[in-house]
Amino acid sequence: MNEALEQRRSQLGLLARSPQADIAGHLASLGETPAWRWLRKPETGMVMLRGRVGGTGAQFNIGEATVTRCALRLNDGTVGVGYVRGRSARHAELIALCDALLQQPALAARVASTVLAPLAEAERQRHAQRAAEVAGSKVDFFTLVRGEDK
Repeated sequence: MNEALEQRRSQLGLLARSPQADIAGHLASLGETPAWRWLRKPETGMVMLRGRVGGTGAQFNIGEATVTRCALRLNDGTVGVGYVRGRSARHAELIALCDALLQQPALAARVASTVLAPLAEAERQRHAQRAAEVAGSKVDFFTLVRGEDK
C-alpha cells in the first residue's frame, strides 16, 4: 500500500474513533470551510464483523454492526468520504468534510494541526487513562519451581 493511502486510512480511522463534538469544535476553529455538495447523503446500514480463530486461524462471523456512511464533493471536485460506527449522520458528514479538506494542498497542513493533532492527543490521553485504570487490577502470576525436578 502506498504511503499517501496509508496516511489517509490512518486519518479516517482517527476521525471515526474521535467524538463528534471534538471534531466539530476543532473544525469550527478553522473558520469558514469551502462549499460542497452531497454525492451520497448519510445512510445507515449494517456490516458483518469477521474474526479469526486464535487471531490467525479460520475466519468466522462475529456479528453485525451499524455503520453510517456518506460522500461529498467540494466545489473544486475533491471527494471526501466518511464512515462511522453507529447512526450519527452528522459525525459521518464531519469526517467526510475533514477527508476532503485534508486532500487540499493549501489546507491539509492547517487541518492536520488544528483538527487531527488535538484529536490524536485526546486519543492518547484516553488510552493512557484506560491503561492506568486497568493496571490497578493487574494480577501477577508466578510459578515456584520445585527442587526435586533437577
